[in-house]
Amino acid sequence: MKNLLLLTASIIALNAAAPAFGADLAAQPVFTKAPPPLVLPPAIYDWTGLYIGINGGWGSSHNCWDFAATTPEGCHDANGATVGGQVGYRWQVFNVVYGVEAQGNWANFSGSNISAVFPSDSNRTKIDAFGLFTGQIGYSFNNVLLFAKGGAAVTNNSYQLSTAATGAEFARSDNLRWGGALGAGLEVGFAPNWSFGVEYDHLFMQDNDIIFTASGGSGDRIQQDVDLVTVRLNYKFSPAVTRY
Repeated sequence: MKNLLLLTASIIALNAAAPAFGADLAAQPVFTKAPPPLVLPPAIYDWTGLYIGINGGWGSSHNCWDFAATTPEGCHDANGATVGGQVGYRWQVFNVVYGVEAQGNWANFSGSNISAVFPSDSNRTKIDAFGLFTGQIGYSFNNVLLFAKGGAAVTNNSYQLSTAATGAEFARSDNLRWGGALGAGLEVGFAPNWSFGVEYDHLFMQDNDIIFTASGGSGDRIQQDVDLVTVRLNYKFSPAVTRY
């Protein structure tokens, strides 16, 4: 009985001392594992939307003249600079991009050769404007777009007959010529809504029979094709990065 009383007293004493002992200990920090950082998947550049832009570069028109549509007079290249603008719309479906575009350019392509039929005469071709109306299909690698295009082309031409010795013009004919266009390009989105690219186009123009009324009604059949290399800057009227 005596031992039981001593044990009970000891337990009561320990319980009374425990709060005082605990008060002397500082609060212990609780360590938890930090959550992993939030990592978003890379943003996807969306090419869908209406865009407008400017372009500029170089062009060369290859022209061959045949007198009376039968006798070759010779060929020449009409070279020069060009600047213009474009407007279009694109649709992106997964990585495939479809589009339509209209382009209009001022040009200064000019060249000449001495006629093989009339050595005293010089034949000159000038292109002062052209337009393209094309469809596009491309493949996007996020903000990089590779595309091909094709459609219709039109050129505004001036054909001139001049005296080879002096360069004095004595006959002239102006006309519009329609044909086809094929091209390819690379475009890079470098900022929200802005993209920069480079493009090559080849124009297959129809043969034209040209009559020079000032030279007594003589005529030539003129074959023409055009090569174009331009750089482009576009602005798109919708968010450039819209999905993850």
